[in-house]
Amino acid sequence: MSKNKNKAVILVSAMFASSVLLSGCGLFNTETEKKIDPPKSVSMDTGKTVSKETVAKTENAKNTIKTELYLIDKNGYVVPQTIALPKKSSTATQALEYLVDNGPVEDMLPNGFRAVIPAETSLSVNIKDGVAHVDFSKEFKNYQPEDELKILQSITWTLTQFDSVKSVQLSMTGHPLTEMPVNGTPISDHLTRSIGINIDTTDVVDITNTKPVTVYYIGGEKEGSYYYVPVTRRVSNNVTDNITAAVNELIEGPSQKSNLLSEFMSDAKLLEAPKVENGQVTLNFNENIYGSFEEKEISQAVLNTLVLSLTEQPGIEKVAIEVKGKAGLKNEQGKKISEPVTRPEKVNTGSF
Repeated sequence: MSKNKNKAVILVSAMFASSVLLSGCGLFNTETEKKIDPPKSVSMDTGKTVSKETVAKTENAKNTIKTELYLIDKNGYVVPQTIALPKKSSTATQALEYLVDNGPVEDMLPNGFRAVIPAETSLSVNIKDGVAHVDFSKEFKNYQPEDELKILQSITWTLTQFDSVKSVQLSMTGHPLTEMPVNGTPISDHLTRSIGINIDTTDVVDITNTKPVTVYYIGGEKEGSYYYVPVTRRVSNNVTDNITAAVNELIEGPSQKSNLLSEFMSDAKLLEAPKVENGQVTLNFNENIYGSFEEKEISQAVLNTLVLSLTEQPGIEKVAIEVKGKAGLKNEQGKKISEPVTRPEKVNTGSF
């Protein structure tokens, strides 16, 4: 039985709705704050009165750039967290520098997260023709064996967030790495996101007859904030429709052995094959896609995980959802979703 929204999970759906939407760790930063007569200042550009806090945030935004860092959470998952880093000319190099343990990211780490690259590792990144060539110092080999795949995934997924990087090559002290230095995991000379992330092979008998599909589930703690976790599952090579495969993995939910959850009803299903046109995929579900039968609303977490998962597929840029052939679903605020939903620029934004 999957960890989707049936039985006990129904009891926490309301908590998910508010936690995912309102926490700073949600897909979209919808954080709200109550202020009592904040101090005011006057904008020199417009002459309008604005708060000092607004001025400070504006100045900070000008001097920083939001970057996805793939960090390790308390349960061992590699998770993207969007952090505002100082603006520099080489954003790719900076992103990796902020993955180094005990480095500049230390005071910015979300609760329960840790950096992935061994402490005191120095590095350089040279991007040419879409390939990021990364060279590490000898300290790179000072990691625990169980972190080897996580380090490889973190580096690859962090760098490939940038439009200029299509693949990654690794070296250490100037020598190309054909395998990782501790456990000997083989390394391709062109690492891409096809290597997967948080790979789940539960119940897979013959991995050679399967292929990967990456979907997003919900992670975090109910006492804190929820966030989205990418997981690579294995589906049969006989499956020709990867979009339907991804949707089915979301409905099935994460492994019972995991610490992850899904907001999908277990009996939600597609009524027909997905329609793909001009970068848009249209999905036609039965009514069990609703998070609330009475209000006939779709859970924001369901919508977010669908968009994140399907836009990982090549050529998919936006997602439209229908129920029994009708568009115009309502979200949890009762507002109609009148346009296809695109992937946000960054995932898991905000502060903890």
